[in-house]
Amino acid sequence: MPLVPQNVPPVPPGVRAGRVRSRWIRATCLAAAALTAIGAAPAGPVPGGADTGRPGHCARADTIVVPGAEHQQAACLDELTTAGTVASGHTDEADWAGLTPKDLATPSGVPGIQLDGYFPDSSTTNTSHGWNHDSQFVIRLPDRWNGGLVIAGSPGVRKQYANDRAFGDWVLARGYAYAATDKGNTGAAFHRDGSTPGDALAEWNRRVTQLNLAAREVAAQRYQRPVTRTLAMGMSNGGYLVRWQLENHPELYDGGVDWEGTLWRTEDPNPLTFLPPTLRAYPAYAAGGAGAGAAHRKIVEAGFPAGSEFLWPYHHQYYWDLTQRIYREELDPGYDGAVEAGTPFCTPGTPACDADYDYESRPGAVRDAIEKIELTGRIGKPLISFHGTLDVLLPISKTSDTYARMVRQEGRGALHRYYRVEGGTHVDSLFDTFPDRLRPLVPCHRSAVTALERWLDDGRRPPPSRTLPLPEGADPATLLTRCPLGG
Repeated sequence: MPLVPQNVPPVPPGVRAGRVRSRWIRATCLAAAALTAIGAAPAGPVPGGADTGRPGHCARADTIVVPGAEHQQAACLDELTTAGTVASGHTDEADWAGLTPKDLATPSGVPGIQLDGYFPDSSTTNTSHGWNHDSQFVIRLPDRWNGGLVIAGSPGVRKQYANDRAFGDWVLARGYAYAATDKGNTGAAFHRDGSTPGDALAEWNRRVTQLNLAAREVAAQRYQRPVTRTLAMGMSNGGYLVRWQLENHPELYDGGVDWEGTLWRTEDPNPLTFLPPTLRAYPAYAAGGAGAGAAHRKIVEAGFPAGSEFLWPYHHQYYWDLTQRIYREELDPGYDGAVEAGTPFCTPGTPACDADYDYESRPGAVRDAIEKIELTGRIGKPLISFHGTLDVLLPISKTSDTYARMVRQEGRGALHRYYRVEGGTHVDSLFDTFPDRLRPLVPCHRSAVTALERWLDDGRRPPPSRTLPLPEGADPATLLTRCPLGG
């Protein structure tokens, strides 16, 4: 991603939702039926800590076939978490740089099999392993298996290893098999993929479905028994993917955890409605002087709350401008004509400046593109969502607050729990810079997963949706490990 420094990875929105059903989706649904026919048992409880499959270290590694993969390679590893995969070359630190606090503990002691490979695809944005091939995946199969499978898509425009430290390590240590995808295209030029606006984002959803079907069969081959529980997890764009999967393919999951998911819909709000006014107002705010007060009010009206000002300079430099331009290019390439993804940090009033973008005045074709990826709120399985109140990329009032209302309006509120996390922001690495003002969200993810497990195990519903207050005077070390969802 040449437009963004390696150590400041973008976590902008982008996604693929939609009501359009392609031949590919119909084929994957048939494949799901086929998996059931060969013995994919109904989902049931995952025995806590049970050793349900250890026929030997890396047993059957040479016989596993990833259905539909064009290429795969297997490795028998003494350590599947980043405690070992960094040194062995089975992860890519650049994929997850900037997403977690530096002092986050890494679980270890998880031997097993790692499968890397790719599905057929014509785009080449992912250069991992020197393959120059998109639709790459990683599947990790711990020797000690609890019967469950976690499916994840990457945040932002990152690759398949992006979630490794945030939650991949942790779920592996709990005994889950883990599978993640690059979503079919990566990097700041992801919008070059596809033939019509919205295609590159819509592919993200298909690739998650494809990986789910393949990983379930891979686990059955490895452990000689079917998966008993499948959970979707993801942050930012990955959280969007969780929502879309539970809306469109609930039959493939038992539940999901949505970490600050992106909200795409044809109506306001969506990222193309709250980012442009922010870009217009920020220079006047930063300059100070007579216009600063009015500019501040416009940024707050756009969704970025008072009290988050200390985060604005960073997000203006690394996120707001880039996010607006690359997603607008994907969904509305005609706005700037032959120019690709606009002009970085253009001055409002210059031709085709993204700071002047007005979603409401754009042609209907833009809404048609978003319709391919939009969310509805019609989830079909239990979902736990959480979002930081100081998110200065995807403002909580314009994204997750809205999505929670959509779920309730669709009559699916009983399937949803939503926690507003006071002091949380979009990327946890900023906790290292502002430990006295922020809290990391990794512990909230872990609390959400364990709450979801109890919900699925015996029907113990998680605490009601609420705001989780930032404890006054909390020690940063404590914030790294605790995020209780209860009162």
